[in-house]
Amino acid sequence: MQILPYGSWPSPLDARLAAAHGGRPEYVGFVGDEVWWTAPRPAEGGRRTLVRRRADGTEESVLPAPWNVRSRVLEYGGQPWAGAVHEGRTLVVFVHFADQRLYRYVPGGEPLPLTPVSPVGGGLRWAEPQVLPERGEVWCVLEEFTGDGPTDVRRFLAAVPLDGSAADDRGAVRELTDDRRRFVTGARLSPDGRRAAWLAWDHPRMPWDGTEVVVAEVRADGTLGADRVVAGGPQESVAQVDWSADGRLLYTSDRTGWWNLYRDHEPVCPREEEFAGPLWKLGRRWFAPLDSGLVAVVHGRGAAALGILDPETGEIVDVAGPWTEFEPTLAAHGPRVVAVGASPRSAHEVVEVHTRPHAPANPHGGAPVGRARVVGAAHDDTVAPAYYPEPRIRTFTGPDGREIHAHVYPPHHPGCAAPDAELPPYVIHAHGGPTDRAPLVLDLEIAYFTSRGIGVAEVNYGGSTGYGRAYRDRLREQWGVVDVEDCAAVALALADEGTADRRRLAIRGGSAGGWTAAASLAGTDVYACGTVVYPVLDLVAWATGGTHDFESRYLDTLVGPLAEVPARYAERSPVEHADRITVPFLLLQGLDDVICPPAQAERLLARLAGRRVPHAYLAFEGEGHGFRRAETMVRALEAELSLYAQVFGLCPPGIPTLELVQ
Repeated sequence: MQILPYGSWPSPLDARLAAAHGGRPEYVGFVGDEVWWTAPRPAEGGRRTLVRRRADGTEESVLPAPWNVRSRVLEYGGQPWAGAVHEGRTLVVFVHFADQRLYRYVPGGEPLPLTPVSPVGGGLRWAEPQVLPERGEVWCVLEEFTGDGPTDVRRFLAAVPLDGSAADDRGAVRELTDDRRRFVTGARLSPDGRRAAWLAWDHPRMPWDGTEVVVAEVRADGTLGADRVVAGGPQESVAQVDWSADGRLLYTSDRTGWWNLYRDHEPVCPREEEFAGPLWKLGRRWFAPLDSGLVAVVHGRGAAALGILDPETGEIVDVAGPWTEFEPTLAAHGPRVVAVGASPRSAHEVVEVHTRPHAPANPHGGAPVGRARVVGAAHDDTVAPAYYPEPRIRTFTGPDGREIHAHVYPPHHPGCAAPDAELPPYVIHAHGGPTDRAPLVLDLEIAYFTSRGIGVAEVNYGGSTGYGRAYRDRLREQWGVVDVEDCAAVALALADEGTADRRRLAIRGGSAGGWTAAASLAGTDVYACGTVVYPVLDLVAWATGGTHDFESRYLDTLVGPLAEVPARYAERSPVEHADRITVPFLLLQGLDDVICPPAQAERLLARLAGRRVPHAYLAFEGEGHGFRRAETMVRALEAELSLYAQVFGLCPPGIPTLELVQ
């Protein structure tokens, strides 16, 4: 065992290895008996490809570069593909990121466009396609820009001909609904095809504030009858809707304070845990009904398990295996369920479960569950697992005695230890959203630091999901207060208990986490430095046309309506208090970011001019909100480590020195 100072431990996990494993499989589904999903390709310009698992178990990438299967609906995207087997042929439709057109693809051929390009504003964008070959159509959510402004947009359900007749003719796209509701999800058709159900909501609500379940009859000619609201409302969030095999309506509602599953408006498994989460992307699936009447569910309090629910008894049997967190992407086909799971020891994998609804009763109660196995994106240990961090689930006490949930990752190295008298530096991670949470899974970017002797603590501050509506409502009109206080409380608690060095604390975050990091640097003296990644920095600018439509009214609940509390917007914005930032920081920004535009970062830097605060600003062409390219992730990770090395007096070997300017 080598005795070396924290931060100087030699690690086999370099930034290139961490970047190569950035991203995760998403949007799993079945095409006939085959399992398909989208997968990241950081080394190929950050594109996402379609992957299929054939019946013989082989896995192949379906579309070569430069095809990029990704939708820009709501800017965060949504389900970008769907497939079916029709008359013995595989047919897939997908959205190509570069032009946002919908394409038809038959394996062995070339993709053919189904939708036109619009020169107006952000153009035409599609999500949640549903292939209906018997109708000769694909039904989708259409986001259509009507002008150049970010809020000049309408959204509705649309039907696109599969024969390509709309490829150059917007008029050939059939509008299934009107656009009187600002936001809609894709339609889910009942098993007999006679009813459609979807979710809708309007500004200023976000989908985790309040949504409505809308149902309409599907006429014989493929048009929809008059729609009606059957559940939800301004104070009730329904996150997903679908149909059971026998035609009963299924949805997840938080009307009790927890997202639970309902069947024809009756709870089927009432628990104080979550069976859904925030609808940041259209097409998220927390449950999937099976033909047997069982329902696959992602559920939990904090961590999310995969279980098989029997709605008749309300009992759940969780899937056995090493996975401790499951993503909101599920699909079912016959007795088969596919999902994406991960754990602190493994990255995200595509997992398949076979249910056995007619097997003898399970001795533990609930629906019998067959063996779970990895069928795609299998985890590969790029370094010895001995270098992976060993997280601890912690609950801290914050202001007013409130609970704060966190994951603490102490420095960890199989061959190194620090001198007895030394306490480790720690980086506090504030997750994005802010209505979201940090999952407890293997993250090689965290391992990059812990294997070098730098601790990390992920804080699921008040406002995070996974702990009920009351917990996430703590952030209502308190953004920039509760999140900042909770992160500081965790940092100081780690120092007070002798886990972390009080003089070597840092904070970092991206997007909404970047806001929390910047607000923490401007509003507290807890941290010696910080890393701020594609952040919100100027609330007034963000609320007055400085972001995209989806979040353009988000601050009404996070801060309060601008017209009613204008002073609050100035009081909390880091850009208004640049003079209070006195410690070194790193600012990372994508130049193509339309959610948190680079103008905000540049405004902060302009106000810091002449104040002699050491800092670095790295702006990346071709990157938007969330870095996807391997070279970007490598540069950002090495720069972050160099910042901590310079501020904390560390000596990590082989890391390029980040130039800090004043």
